[in-house]
Amino acid sequence: MKFGVREICDVTFKAAANNQKVGNKVFKKYQPVFMIDTARTSNMEQASTTVYAQGGRGYSRLIAWEGEKTMTFTVEDALMSPMGLAVLSGAGLIKHDLDNSARVHVTLQTTVTDNKVQVELADLREETGLTTATSFLICNKIPMYATTFSNDGASGFYEIKTPTEAIKVVEGTPGELELAESVADGTVVVVDFYLAMTNSITTVEIGPEDFGGFYYVEAQTLFRDEATGKDMAASLTFPKVKIQSGFTFTMAASGDPSTFTFTMDAFPGYALCKADKKTMCDIQIISATAEEDADIDCDCNPSEDTPSF
Repeated sequence: MKFGVREICDVTFKAAANNQKVGNKVFKKYQPVFMIDTARTSNMEQASTTVYAQGGRGYSRLIAWEGEKTMTFTVEDALMSPMGLAVLSGAGLIKHDLDNSARVHVTLQTTVTDNKVQVELADLREETGLTTATSFLICNKIPMYATTFSNDGASGFYEIKTPTEAIKVVEGTPGELELAESVADGTVVVVDFYLAMTNSITTVEIGPEDFGGFYYVEAQTLFRDEATGKDMAASLTFPKVKIQSGFTFTMAASGDPSTFTFTMDAFPGYALCKADKKTMCDIQIISATAEEDADIDCDCNPSEDTPSF
């Protein structure tokens, strides 16, 4: 059987051990943690070091030793999710609730009237992208400021009086903020304040001690049979990979959109139901002419038979 390869992989990251924590979630061994189905490229590379005994006339190579084998599996994803960023960076994921609300920074351009500025619901919808939100809460626990700008940049800085309580902004009832000093009517200012939010928000928290972890990785793709021209299902299994924590997150207004690269170092590990031998990668190909197997003995308990990593 000969085949060609010209298809991307769908990649599933699974927990490498019981009670593996990713972000604020805990996973059982082999439980799917994160899936990539929007990859642009995937690449598996194996390398090794060769040293030689050399001697005699011409100082030719006599014997070779190979070792220091390495294997790297790299997947470039076109899109990213909070969980994907947590897997890539080792970050924590914070789901906010009433006891742990998030503070969302907002800057809003508006006009001073009677030494006050008003924050409309429509403005906050536009700033946050939450077009169907019915209310927002302006936090009164963080200092608020207003800034004026000229052709030379920022030219005036004004404090906003701290409200006695949080300000709720709803349709027909804008939030009203009063400047601490006198500013002429009609002055255009940029107001800097924070919203308190619990819904529609997730915080990805990357700490100095956070690094990419170990995972059991399975990748599904298609190999094309030379003889029949049919696509054959193929699976690549990496029993133990360590995700490299380095990444680049590019934000630009021109050029191609940013992509997200998962670079994984493969280590010897036990694949499912193969407790007798460690491998770095198993490649399974389902032949286009394969027949259905009958009376197969599926006596395998992966949680018991497969040793821990």
